[in-house]
Amino acid sequence: MQLSEQEIVRREALQELRKLGVNPYPPEMFEVTAYTKEVLEQFPEDNTLFQEVSMAGRIMNRRVMGAASFAEIMDDTGRIQLYFKRDDICPGENKTMYNTVFKRLLDIGDFIGIKGYAFVTKMGEITIHVTEYKVLSKSLRPLPIVKEKDGKVYDAFTDPDQRYRQRYVDLIVNDHVKKTFIQRAKIIQSMRNFLSGKGYIEVETPILQPIPGGAAARPFITHHNALNMPLYLRIANELYLKRLIVGGYEGVFEFAKDFRNEGMDRFHNPEFTQMEMYVAYKDYFWMMETTEQMIEKIVTDLYGTTKVQVGENEIDFKAPFKRQTILGAIKEFTGFDLTHKTENEIREVAEKLNIETDPSMGKGKLIDEIFGEKCEGNYIQPVFIMDYPVEMSPLCKRHRQNPELTERFELMVNGKELANAYTELNDPIDQRARFEEQAKLLEKGDDEAMFIDYDFLRALEYGMPPTSGMGIGIDRLVMLLTNQPSIQEVLFFPQMKPEKKVKPITPEDFMEIGVSEAWAEHIMGAGFASPAALKETKVSAIQQKLNGYRKKNKLNIPAIQTDEIESWLNNL
Repeated sequence: MQLSEQEIVRREALQELRKLGVNPYPPEMFEVTAYTKEVLEQFPEDNTLFQEVSMAGRIMNRRVMGAASFAEIMDDTGRIQLYFKRDDICPGENKTMYNTVFKRLLDIGDFIGIKGYAFVTKMGEITIHVTEYKVLSKSLRPLPIVKEKDGKVYDAFTDPDQRYRQRYVDLIVNDHVKKTFIQRAKIIQSMRNFLSGKGYIEVETPILQPIPGGAAARPFITHHNALNMPLYLRIANELYLKRLIVGGYEGVFEFAKDFRNEGMDRFHNPEFTQMEMYVAYKDYFWMMETTEQMIEKIVTDLYGTTKVQVGENEIDFKAPFKRQTILGAIKEFTGFDLTHKTENEIREVAEKLNIETDPSMGKGKLIDEIFGEKCEGNYIQPVFIMDYPVEMSPLCKRHRQNPELTERFELMVNGKELANAYTELNDPIDQRARFEEQAKLLEKGDDEAMFIDYDFLRALEYGMPPTSGMGIGIDRLVMLLTNQPSIQEVLFFPQMKPEKKVKPITPEDFMEIGVSEAWAEHIMGAGFASPAALKETKVSAIQQKLNGYRKKNKLNIPAIQTDEIESWLNNL
């Protein structure tokens, strides 16, 4: 394993700690009696508090001086300054824990536990005077050092690829990232409280399914060895939740991990979280009211207001939300009325609108494409788009006034779909016919059309009461309410392309540019990770560094001369 100079130094410090009898990874519990946030908030009100505290955290800054030094640790609630005085840490003659361990062997990134008392420095900063400390975990990799001066941030850890791959580092050095995920947890908890408060039951349904049902999407496929059969990661949990309504529950909901083997972009991740709910004896009008009430409550719980700034737009989630039919929206933004139009007529309209189509697209898919291309992005404030054509909604009940339509709505906010809901289809004969239409689309090559789920049809034949169901994308809701531009910002560990494997640098790579075999074995230890790193450094600095390394490690090889270094650089 190739190590940088700092990684080598930290490993050397690790060994020195062990030689001194200091366990860098102790097994026993360290009792914490106070946290940063409470100290910073409560101590100014009552300076008799926190006079005997035990705290723990990661070292984020150090200012090492003579007999007294400062450091800063970060715990789960924030950062606080620490004051170390040699004679308080080491009251006896042995000053090792201060002079050696604290000053030389601890680094930014290490975890320590401290005991002490709170006070205010002459500069007015609340600080913990440390009387005792303990090493809890030695960090072997240096953290990115993010600097801030006069309100400006320097050397920030901002590269998206690095941040998403190394979310653990992102959370350490970027405080706003941690806050986003705390808000995500609050959003989910508020939604859960709303639904549980209505008496609905939170349930769990299978992730591995014999038939990928409940949505029009391409599934992930796996194989069960013992049963010798294919299984699918669920694309939706709808059909299982409706089975529970058949079984007698009046209201159920689930926060579900769903998986779709489709494209990845800033709005889509192959693994995502949805909340789906189903309530008996309700319809989509009731579900619209419930949905807007729930979202208004979530936003108010999070911010104390119904208004949220999303990019350049201020969005108001105060109920009630606007209502608009999908065909009405298409007519408004394109001028074409698709009411009673055939598949071929709609295809002609799509072509006139310069929307790409293919032969596998049925009537519903064509309407969906037209709406997505020409209408969806216009809806910034919350609006329910309703009454979708029956071809677009194979699990939804036909409209009570127009059998060509269904009782379905999608909630659009900031130009994107946020929720999808139906008056659920509970006629088993109609449902079978809809499934068979989907099967024909599969035969035409539409790999997102639904499979026929015969067990679900059997469940419907036992009778399902009138029911309304709704699904809402949690990741997209969190994006919206935390003003994040991509889904990757609200997932701890988003799916990424495979990390490129970098060919490890070896001594032979240095020998190729003329470095002697004797020096090639040591040059990386001196801090030059690759031949290219030499080119970024002045000749005199390279000479000083290499010869200093030679002297420190008592290497029995000739000292490096400047003309040798110049010849290496000429070969790069």
